[in-house]
Amino acid sequence: MFSEKGIQEIAKRRASWEQNTLSKTPPRKKEFATISAIPLKDIYTPEDIAGLDYLKDLGFPGEYPFTQGAYAPMNRGRAWTIRQVVGVGTAKETNQRHKFVMKTGQTGMSNDFDVPTCIGLDSDHPLAEGEVGRVGVAIDSLADMEDLYEDIPLEGTSHSFTINHPTLPILGMFLSLAEKQGVPYASLRGTTQNDPLKECFAMKMFSFPPMSSVKLLVDTWEFASKYLPKWNITNMCGYPTRDSGGLVYHELGFTFASAVNYFDEALIRGIDVDAIAPGVSWLWYVHIDFLEEVAKFRAARRIWAKIMKERYGAKNPKSWMLRMHAQTGGGAYTYQQPENNIVRGTIGGMAAALGGVQSMAIACFDEALSIPSENAHRLSIRTQQVICHESGIANVVDPFAGSYFMEWLTDEVERRTWEVIQDIEDRGGMAKCVETGYADKVLTEKAYLYTKAVESKDRIVVGVNEFVSEEAEEEPEIFRVSEETELTQLANLRELKKTRNNREVEKRINDLRRAAEKDDNVTPYCIEAAKVYATEGEIMQALRDIYGEFKPPSIL
Repeated sequence: MFSEKGIQEIAKRRASWEQNTLSKTPPRKKEFATISAIPLKDIYTPEDIAGLDYLKDLGFPGEYPFTQGAYAPMNRGRAWTIRQVVGVGTAKETNQRHKFVMKTGQTGMSNDFDVPTCIGLDSDHPLAEGEVGRVGVAIDSLADMEDLYEDIPLEGTSHSFTINHPTLPILGMFLSLAEKQGVPYASLRGTTQNDPLKECFAMKMFSFPPMSSVKLLVDTWEFASKYLPKWNITNMCGYPTRDSGGLVYHELGFTFASAVNYFDEALIRGIDVDAIAPGVSWLWYVHIDFLEEVAKFRAARRIWAKIMKERYGAKNPKSWMLRMHAQTGGGAYTYQQPENNIVRGTIGGMAAALGGVQSMAIACFDEALSIPSENAHRLSIRTQQVICHESGIANVVDPFAGSYFMEWLTDEVERRTWEVIQDIEDRGGMAKCVETGYADKVLTEKAYLYTKAVESKDRIVVGVNEFVSEEAEEEPEIFRVSEETELTQLANLRELKKTRNNREVEKRINDLRRAAEKDDNVTPYCIEAAKVYATEGEIMQALRDIYGEFKPPSIL
């Protein structure tokens, strides 16, 4: 983009500027770096992007390599989908909260589940005691799914389920509900997160061993390629990798390495890459380092386009396209001075918008304290609406394009991400790195270093290690799930098990177990079991009987 002579002249003038102008004012600290420890210079010039080829490295929005955006008009055509993750108590309670946030302006429905549901246990399991409905909605059977969607149409709404190892029973319940309502599979739009490997090394909401979980994921991909043309059957998720201590290039690298593991297994199964790749979406963390996050989103699109086109030979341009949801990082929020989280959420929301996401959730300011209150949900939605309609940043596609610093940082994030991907490949792939504990070890080390930086004040966190209020802080409205919620859920589950056709349930569970033993695709059998009100725990236990249960390795 610049002549060699021009670059040399800029380098000469920069050196003079550093010696004669910059040196007169000492920096406020010795070294500057992004939150991911990427060292930063004082200023960036054309020298730093001398090798940039606009058409090859950036191109145009909606065209390979998609650096500037997945779609041509981006927010000028259709603004990002406003989502707020909702899940609280029983299905009936969550249904009411969904109706509230949809009335407030949410344009997509996102369901978050409690811990027992996430690890495949029924609410009456001994290990579920005290956790039912606490940090998400409790879903035990099709009866709960019916309550969750009471008076909410399945068609015309995008549905998201933050579920991973128990994807099969939860998806089975949702598809069974669609059949009961006469809604064809082909018209359903939505997403099941269904990214099992990161549950084993980051989120820790696992059930099956790594390779077994990959097999079950490929079952859902195979089924979706035939029957769910509008469904995002996997939402590759970097969020917990970042929340567990990973740096920006671990978030991208580990997530892309997991995707490679999944696609390699799908190809072995004989699934055409172009039959499933357009149905894979992505979820990223939005950390507090504003410019690094914008660079991350831009780099992510370019990396995935290269993987799909160059590694897998995908022919469909939709397979090269990385469509993403982003959520501001709840782990970056603080329970001290929680109102500061409103600012953090706004910064993250603007980074996501400038980075070109298709869907966004801003974590509620009280997330470090509790399940969000209605007021907090409303404020997060309003923040997105202000960013979209008042700030002006949604009026131009990729406004940072061409910035010397942004293009350098995008390249640097990409370079470091490829190094992580190659490291994982050299170690046998992501599933192998989960089994050996390598992924855990990396994240633990980075989390330790970040904690040390906060404790030593090398990293300032406002209201935590600096600018601390001496007076007692006023606690905001805190939402708490009542003890009555768990009692209600248990009573409903007891009644269901008493009144359903238990002989038919037993038959369908046995059919599922036999299919698993033969290594068949178990998706249709999970749907059939869900139809007769088999519980999530019963379906999951049948699968555990055959595929086993993950025992994390020691990393000490």
